[in-house]
Amino acid sequence: MPTNDIAAPAVRNPEPTRGPDPVQTQTPPKQSTVKVVRAAIVGTVVEYYDFGIYGYMATIIASLFFVSGDDTAALLGTFATFAVAFFLRVPGGIFFGHIGDKYGRKNALSWTILLMVVATAAMGLMPTYVTLGLWATAILVLARCLQGFAAGGELGGANAFVSESAPAEWRAFQTSMVNSGTYLGSLVASLVALGLTSVFTEDQILSWAWRIPFLLSVVIGVVGIWIRNHMEDTPQFKELEDKGETAKVPVKELLRSSGGSLVKIIFLGALITGGYYIASVYAATYLQKAGGQSSTVAFLSTSLALVLGVITLPIAGYLADRYGRKPVLFSGTVAAVVLGVPMFMLMAGGSIWQAVVGQSVLFIAVSVVNGASYVTYVEMLKASVRYSGLALGNNITNMALGGTAPFIATWLIDVTGDNLAPSYYFVFCALLTLGAIFFVKETKGIELRVD
Repeated sequence: MPTNDIAAPAVRNPEPTRGPDPVQTQTPPKQSTVKVVRAAIVGTVVEYYDFGIYGYMATIIASLFFVSGDDTAALLGTFATFAVAFFLRVPGGIFFGHIGDKYGRKNALSWTILLMVVATAAMGLMPTYVTLGLWATAILVLARCLQGFAAGGELGGANAFVSESAPAEWRAFQTSMVNSGTYLGSLVASLVALGLTSVFTEDQILSWAWRIPFLLSVVIGVVGIWIRNHMEDTPQFKELEDKGETAKVPVKELLRSSGGSLVKIIFLGALITGGYYIASVYAATYLQKAGGQSSTVAFLSTSLALVLGVITLPIAGYLADRYGRKPVLFSGTVAAVVLGVPMFMLMAGGSIWQAVVGQSVLFIAVSVVNGASYVTYVEMLKASVRYSGLALGNNITNMALGGTAPFIATWLIDVTGDNLAPSYYFVFCALLTLGAIFFVKETKGIELRVD
């Protein structure tokens, strides 16, 4: 991974007649940079494994907690619960944004991962509908809401944490590595779901084995919590704290001083939220329902798409550092608009290669945009409201377009009878992002604002 060795001379030989160099202020030693990125990646892997496993287990959860004579109604109930968690992400983002901007990025990120692990483990221990009836469904919804609340503070905080420690010339690359953690978490969830369907019979899964993916969260969560607890806070937050310049009410200060940036973040994130959940979580269900694929093929295809996404993200981050944020954002978004419908036609075609190619192309387009998105958000916000701005902007988009995506896609097919209906939603999200790009200034090479 690129490091910040080039900044060392500035640290050793500051000019006495000038104020502190911004690069000097926010550039940690090499070891610290590696630890910061590692801590952020591990945390996001845990969070998005926990958050994603519910979606990948949707058809199983539907039969265990949403008993109905109509399979579509049960699946809609499962995806509705999936969406409910996203509404809790907004208050979660406000809460953890407040903690992160006022008391430190590290404190907030330690709590997000702990709450997520508790909620996911609870899902693996709870009784099903057969045992507890509607109370089982209610408890599932409550656990899912706790997941949403915790997830609301994770990704924005992790990106603020890394960006404030990264050298300007590698900021997009290093934040893209953080976002690769979300894909890795989803990939692990997909592989666990694949392993579950491959190793156990359907009766075993419905009887007890479905609990395994949720209980695994405890193991990987303990690792993430340990790593984060051994981290120090970012140089920029320490500077704010030392000067007594942390915002009293960060979200209020955000709306007062950076409302325009917040609106841009909301619309810029349309494709990497709505498009992401269509191309990954929902696609696994789509391949089974519309493409006629087995659950094994669907999870294999999703896993491959996520692997390609993990590879694409840092490449897109590198290109954003070299050529600018806007060219990368534009190219990925245009690809999503042009290829959205044709790739869904492939996915519904019935053959395995069509399923894999269609889903992978869609996900790569989303990943290209994702690789340059969060660094753009970071560079539009000042340090005192950065955590809050990232969390609130990202979670509003997730609430409106991301969490509802599987539900809307399933509903659109049911209402219209058109198996390509989800592709129109995917393209719609891409068009929202494309429009927002024209209102964003290029931020490549700028120094992060402290005040």
